[in-house]
Amino acid sequence: MIQILSRAALAATLAFALPLAGVPAVASAAEAECAQIKVDPNPVLDPLEIATAKGVLAFQVEVARTNEQRTQGLMCRKSLPERGGMLFDFKVDQPVYMWMKNTLIPLDMVFIRADGSIARIAAMTTPLSTETISSGEPVRAVLEIGGGEARRLGLKAGDRIAHPMFPAK
Repeated sequence: MIQILSRAALAATLAFALPLAGVPAVASAAEAECAQIKVDPNPVLDPLEIATAKGVLAFQVEVARTNEQRTQGLMCRKSLPERGGMLFDFKVDQPVYMWMKNTLIPLDMVFIRADGSIARIAAMTTPLSTETISSGEPVRAVLEIGGGEARRLGLKAGDRIAHPMFPAK
């Protein structure tokens, strides 16, 4: 018999079942899915800068512009270079919900308004989690960087991103 669950029921079931299943089972499922996902070993990188209270920080990031690129994101990556990451372009301001399915490393998610200002930062997201991570307000983009990097570099809400996606001030 097939039972169709609502999103809320599915989330409640997963919240209960995943801890019981244990991380090794989730990691094994991720490994199997990652074997099917192609990760570009030499992605095209765009320069991106973040103006903070302490100065301007330079990054080199991949840009996810298509639905396919946004869906795959940083799944199956075993590492991320310092001041590297992925910028997700959602084209218009909208509430955004991210997750960490098949993402093997912790990330910081930097939610960015259309004017390039940082709306909020979700720090040290949990690898392999299907829990949704909300932008909290409509945003144009999300920058994913290595877990803990936002804190280490002193990134804060209100800091400004410089990239061709955002208008220069």
